[in-house]
Amino acid sequence: MLSIHPQLIKNAKGKNAFILISVKEFEMKIDELETSEDVRIYDEAKKNDKGKRILLSEYLKQRKLKNG
Repeated sequence: MLSIHPQLIKNAKGKNAFILISVKEFEMKIDELETSEDVRIYDEAKKNDKGKRILLSEYLKQRKLKNG
């Protein structure tokens, strides 16, 4: 896990207004969030899986027939 080193930027009233992090830290955090989202989507799909499978070629054939 990446350790973040944020710099706080205050507004004119002295309250925290912004957080500044390096591009590398930002990109690493985005990657972590995307991975977490992928895991969540996979887990949800797995939970809803009915076990029905068809070959890709069969799916493409059905799709072609359906769409003309």
